[in-house]
Amino acid sequence: MMIPQELEAFRPMRVAVVVAHPDDEILWCGGLLLSHPEWSIFVAVLCRSSDADRAPRFARVLQRLGAQGAIGDLEDGPGQPPLPDETVAEAVLALLPAGDFDLILTHSPRGEYTRHLRHEEASRAVWSLWNKGLLKSASLWVFAYEDGGRAYLPRAQKDASFRITLSEAAWAEKRHLMLNTYNYGEDTWESKTLPREEAFRCFDDPGSAAPFFSGHGPL
Repeated sequence: MMIPQELEAFRPMRVAVVVAHPDDEILWCGGLLLSHPEWSIFVAVLCRSSDADRAPRFARVLQRLGAQGAIGDLEDGPGQPPLPDETVAEAVLALLPAGDFDLILTHSPRGEYTRHLRHEEASRAVWSLWNKGLLKSASLWVFAYEDGGRAYLPRAQKDASFRITLSEAAWAEKRHLMLNTYNYGEDTWESKTLPREEAFRCFDDPGSAAPFFSGHGPL
């Protein structure tokens, strides 16, 4: 399992971030990305390409990150009907560029809070593609947050593999991107949730990840 000190050996890394919505990349791992401008980052977002407000804001976030990216348009209405696993996996592959990655960052199969189905589906799709060798990466990190079943705002899990408290500069820029670029008000759930401590569960091969992902609906 990769430990934080070993990040130095992977510079510059080819990193893929696979998330459900534009803003998830900043909310759950934005500080880590901002702290590593030497990384080659590609952000794949599964939903909201037809959102006339959020999609162009996502493009501006990519510029600030010095990243490339693509956004899809999976169904994301308020009813949240489950999507076929194959549909989500196909969307992931269609958005990501060809080639191998050093690191993939994505949602947890349990999500980051109670609950959003698209987060869980994205996680299962990435895991299945990695497990089958259709998505190649040296490591897979999933966001490690929990909200106690809605008892409190999402926070870093104490038993996460890797936790990082953001520097003042990274924290200020992360807040700026959420409040100003994505335009969330101070009193919104997103702004109140925005974690200064980011957390991840880290896996270096599909075999080590299998016990964690078991029981969450293989593709």
